[in-house]
Amino acid sequence: MQHDKVLIVDFGSQYTQLIARRVRELNIYSEIHPFNKIPTNVDDYKAVILSGSPMSVRSENAFHPDLTAIRGKKPLLGVCYGAQYLAHFSGGEVAESNTREYGRANLNFIQENEPFLEGVSEGSQVWMSHSDTIKSLPTNGKLLASTHDVKNAAYKIEGESTYAIQFHPEVYHSKDGKQILENFLVRIASVNPDWTPNAFVSETVDELKSKLGNDKVVLGLSGGVDSSVAAMLLHKAIGENLYCIFVNNGLLRKNEFTSVLEQYEGMGLNVKGVDASARFLDALAGLSDPEEKRKAIGRVFIEVFDDEAHQIQDVTWLAQGTIYPDVIESVSATGGPSATIKSHHNVGGLPDFMKLKIVEPLKALFKDEVRRVGASMEMDKQLLGRHPFPGPGLAIRILGDITAEKVRILQEVDAVFIDGLRSWNLYDKVWQAGAILLPVNSVGVMGDERTYEKVVALRAVESTDGMTADWVDLPYKFLQKVSNDIINKVKGVNRVVYDISSKPPATIEWE
Repeated sequence: MQHDKVLIVDFGSQYTQLIARRVRELNIYSEIHPFNKIPTNVDDYKAVILSGSPMSVRSENAFHPDLTAIRGKKPLLGVCYGAQYLAHFSGGEVAESNTREYGRANLNFIQENEPFLEGVSEGSQVWMSHSDTIKSLPTNGKLLASTHDVKNAAYKIEGESTYAIQFHPEVYHSKDGKQILENFLVRIASVNPDWTPNAFVSETVDELKSKLGNDKVVLGLSGGVDSSVAAMLLHKAIGENLYCIFVNNGLLRKNEFTSVLEQYEGMGLNVKGVDASARFLDALAGLSDPEEKRKAIGRVFIEVFDDEAHQIQDVTWLAQGTIYPDVIESVSATGGPSATIKSHHNVGGLPDFMKLKIVEPLKALFKDEVRRVGASMEMDKQLLGRHPFPGPGLAIRILGDITAEKVRILQEVDAVFIDGLRSWNLYDKVWQAGAILLPVNSVGVMGDERTYEKVVALRAVESTDGMTADWVDLPYKFLQKVSNDIINKVKGVNRVVYDISSKPPATIEWE
């Protein structure tokens, strides 16, 4: 795609993906690459941003990439660790701070007539997150901003378009963070902000036409936003050569298999429904470990698709709704498999026996961008507003082993919860919601009888892309009503709790 691009060098910060999202919000295309896998074609990028990191630049094992192809040749912005990196290795001094500098701070000095800080006023709130601090600036460094506790909160290196900030402009708490990024990218680096949904649709459809030609493509639909938008892009490109398959893995929401098939009617898609629920439940029998469950589901998905693909003559491609966070979360900052989050069943390729090539129309997009692309194609608002639902379905919302009875209980609980959110006009105010069946029983009393039944946890979060999330403060009256309905209507449950954990440190799903 012929757009100006921004390179984000990832040093392992939990906020790196937020930098990319903030840049995308400016209608500027950005890419994240690990610090030890910086692209060799840096000339293709209009500007470069160095991320934060949990590492200290003073450590013997400090991340120290070669920036000779970038420094002084491309507009460069160092954020947190990036700012410390530029100081420490260029004649400045970075030392351990007397106190961990974490949380809100306010700029109490801002250099006047500085384009980098145009529109930012003294008192502007910023977000700090570091235990080291910059004691002295690098050679040719010029101070641009300070806070009460951090003198060198922002600086530039004179003689080159290199800027650095000790705080995080990408997080919500830095009130003028987006303005600072815009100043750097548009005013200083002259990046053209033309990365728009309409442009993405037009260019992606053209690319798919060129790449796929008259080839046949099989796509697994889930009823969710990602696979649906991917299907529409492919449909625009290859029409009848797209074969969509919707698999009932036995782990969908209540009545979802039928409702999803009906949902796609009128969209012009060639969709086949396949009920493989027994096959999945058999494969999951006796499995309790979350990763083992994910792998079993992924394996059976591949087997089912292989069976279905063989019924389509001359199919050569498998399309997937992989999005950018899937790709990033499956690779660590050091370029290896992530050991801290989870595996994604649609990342990592296919076994050789399938003989299918992969096409992923959305792999460059964040979730909110996928929705905007869908809206630009005038897709159904209810479909685009559907909460994210995990690929492994209810298997990772049932802690422990999976049985048909547990699935039934959780489907009933989930239906009461989701229907309740809709009837109380809360559904669209929540980014993702669901119920979790816990592997414990609790004592209860119903009528005059003692019960010993299941406990369920309800989860509702607000987010934009799932990278960070806060629990939603649902009305007490609503929670009271839903809890009462679940206990009265769902046989086998006698206790309901509400999850008030944010991400991080928790994840949205429990497994």
